[in-house]
Amino acid sequence: MINADPRARLLTLSEESGVSLSSLSALIGRNSTYLQQFIRKGSPRKLEEGDRRKLAEFLGVEEAELGGPSYNSYNPLKPLAGERRGNHDWLDIPRLAAEASAGAGAFAAADDPVGALRFSARWLRGQGFDPAMLSAILVAGDSMEPLLRDGDEILVDRTPRPLRDGIHVVRVGETLLVKRVQTGLPGRLVLESENSAYRPIELDPREAEIVGRVVWKSGRL
Repeated sequence: MINADPRARLLTLSEESGVSLSSLSALIGRNSTYLQQFIRKGSPRKLEEGDRRKLAEFLGVEEAELGGPSYNSYNPLKPLAGERRGNHDWLDIPRLAAEASAGAGAFAAADDPVGALRFSARWLRGQGFDPAMLSAILVAGDSMEPLLRDGDEILVDRTPRPLRDGIHVVRVGETLLVKRVQTGLPGRLVLESENSAYRPIELDPREAEIVGRVVWKSGRL
């Protein structure tokens, strides 16, 4: 049954999933109070189509529940048989149309979702992750072998926090890189590869944008 009030439905979904309205606002690229204003003050009057679609895909519901048109077509992001959507045991993390280069560098693609990876909501919360700040992207190249291999999928946590050493996705100009970031050199940022055939990259911190920390990977044996 479709809820007649998309504002009330969105608030319920936020509470059931354990993902705050401010985090959901960040997911759709809005300021932290955007969805609170939508629910509490009725501004905007309705969600924009792109925002509504992203929220529906992330929360695993039909767009109609958030004020969109109702369709009877197949939706591959609906919960699978046996999953309990009402309790939100599973959450879809967007897979972005981008590759993080573990090689000489590749141009970054658009940051639009092209699908999703499904994770246990309990597991995500148990790891301390905010699902709205997670994205999945593909690794390309061999510079991070044997830790990360060409074709692996990685989960990137974009939660803003003080930078510390570890595996990160870094944007340098138009290029996305996945590297081990070292911060111990004063005034410099060092991007290291796991593969000894690749030399470290030394940068002024202003030349690089830390997209997020790599917190999980999948790959073939």
